[in-house]
Amino acid sequence: MTYRGRFAPSPTGQLHFGSLVAAVGSWLCARHAGGQWLLRIEDIDPPREVPGSAASILAALPAFGLVADAPALHQSQRIDAYDAAFEQLRAADLVFPCWCSRSDLAGAGGTHRDGHCVAPLHPAHPPAWRMRVPDAEIVFDDALQGPQRQDLREGGDFVVRRVEGFYAYQLACVVDDAHQRITEVVRGHDLLDSTARQIWLQRCLGLPTPGYRHLPLVLDGAGRKLSKSTRAFPVDPAAPLPALRRALAFLGVPASGLAGDVDALLAQALADFDPAVLPQCSGHSVA
Repeated sequence: MTYRGRFAPSPTGQLHFGSLVAAVGSWLCARHAGGQWLLRIEDIDPPREVPGSAASILAALPAFGLVADAPALHQSQRIDAYDAAFEQLRAADLVFPCWCSRSDLAGAGGTHRDGHCVAPLHPAHPPAWRMRVPDAEIVFDDALQGPQRQDLREGGDFVVRRVEGFYAYQLACVVDDAHQRITEVVRGHDLLDSTARQIWLQRCLGLPTPGYRHLPLVLDGAGRKLSKSTRAFPVDPAAPLPALRRALAFLGVPASGLAGDVDALLAQALADFDPAVLPQCSGHSVA
């Protein structure tokens, strides 16, 4: 099967350095394997979306030499597919309605277990829908972080459709990775904990499980993940070389002596790239 990788940002701000590292890492892995690199805009959370963000991210990536092999997929246009997956889960009695709030769950350690709500049923209010999580352990090999064992029960019965009617990340991600025929998911280490739930959803929906490779996170000077939520400064598409060199160096690709334009820089970086020597640590600071 042809390698197919992807970069899937949420449109909650402009492209920042942490996202650039994830984009470059996934692009390098795809091109090293002689495969395809795809884009997906994860725009299924309208309250968090920043107007114009998706367009700015898609416009910025080519300036860094990161050109996808197909038009970007927008999750906001995929609701019918999520509806179908949700109905499949509901028909199999794998999901249940839930009216519990965070305060309701506080006494249970913040997790929802066993498919039984703490809060009473509220017919006048729409529920969230949660996945029934069995007492099971998910075992998988991460191509960078090594063998993993995750207890599904640790996170409890997780939400697949929110009370507002929006589909949750876990369900949409699984459905779209299968739709785009992704063979390896290359993303940040912060999403490693989501992998067991996604593998469980894949099994329940009869979808293939891709490989996984979780990159170290870019941290700020206080040891926090560099992200839009912490107001990370955007990278500058008008002057891409400094940020691109830093991203390559962060991923263990020496870039200081490489060529002085974006395409030549990426071509030389790709020639020198070996996925086996990507840094394995969960995160380190660039501040």
